[in-house]
Amino acid sequence: MLPLREGGSLPGLVEADDLGTYVVKFRGAGQGRLALVAEVVVGELGRRLGLPVPDLVLVDVDPALAAAEPDEEVQDLLRASPGLNLGLDYLPGALGLERPDGVDPDLAARIVWFDSLVLNVDRSWRNPNLLRWHGDPWLIDHGAALYLHHDWPPREQAATRSLPGAADHVLLPVAGPLAAVQAELGPVVAADLVRDVVALVPDEWLEARADVASARSAYVDLLTDRAANPTPWLDPVEVARAARV
Repeated sequence: MLPLREGGSLPGLVEADDLGTYVVKFRGAGQGRLALVAEVVVGELGRRLGLPVPDLVLVDVDPALAAAEPDEEVQDLLRASPGLNLGLDYLPGALGLERPDGVDPDLAARIVWFDSLVLNVDRSWRNPNLLRWHGDPWLIDHGAALYLHHDWPPREQAATRSLPGAADHVLLPVAGPLAAVQAELGPVVAADLVRDVVALVPDEWLEARADVASARSAYVDLLTDRAANPTPWLDPVEVARAARV
């Protein structure tokens, strides 16, 4: 394992037994398991909506690996992360995309719309969480999205919450109008699709909740409610976009 000392977590570059190389995010990291839940739900939903998100896999970590690790911090992390962890397909040679110049306006609009839908507060100019690989932008690091799951508000409030800091979204200056994206993708975010995505989350990542089935339903309700009723959360983003054009 090669530690990648980025942000508040300690992901590692790992070659798995399927011969794939993955950036692994560990359940024992400081952000906790809900960050991994957000990574799966948001990442897989984005992929199914045609957005460029690296493949996601579940990586079973044997804590015995810690014995061969010279770094004490990494040892502790491996021991705290037995069982299923999250792997993102490693994009060799990818570079951070710091500026939106050259990003297609339609793709930029789709990403802004999607981040607003899933309440992804972590795609600002301060921390774009975008890579450029073979000339194309790729979306990474969705652990801060769906932040409402740390303390679920009433359903109506969750459905209408606007994206905090929307005016700072790194792609807002180059994004096209969002209404056409909503018309195309909003109806696709239906219960069956979201339910399939949420089903990919391992039960053990949700076991802190008293009722795992209810926890899964909360994600389905949140995303389908927002997709079906976009005006309260999308209009402020569109106003901010228009001000930046």
